[in-house]
Amino acid sequence: MATISKHAKGMVSERYADLKRMLEDRRREIMSEVHEKIRDVRTESGKGKMSEVFDQGESSEADIQEDIEFALIQMKAETLRKINTALTRLEEGAYGHCFECGEDIADSRLRALPFAVRCKDCEQARENAIQRERLMSQRSSSLFFDISG
Repeated sequence: MATISKHAKGMVSERYADLKRMLEDRRREIMSEVHEKIRDVRTESGKGKMSEVFDQGESSEADIQEDIEFALIQMKAETLRKINTALTRLEEGAYGHCFECGEDIADSRLRALPFAVRCKDCEQARENAIQRERLMSQRSSSLFFDISG
């Protein structure tokens, strides 16, 4: 049975603490942004918006702005869900390890994208494979149309 030195254990627990702190800070930041957006939407709604008269252009612009605000809230909520999943993986000892190769994901990558599940190399390989599939799909569909034309 392999033994882990105290120094190695200290490095692992230090990385764990750093990653947990980073995820929790990011979660607090996003939750604050979501609460602020919701507060802004409620404030705008409470200002008697319904009593204002808009022409068609103004109404359309207001609807677009509301749609954008709602989409931003949805994106932030999805990011929160991903961060909560990352925190669960951290507690299970699986966070920060690539799903594909099992190697540690670089701390710089995790700071930029806290819910990353693949290392840079494996993510690049995945994106290349997806791009190849798209190209093959486009080629085969264009061949089909050329033949039938």
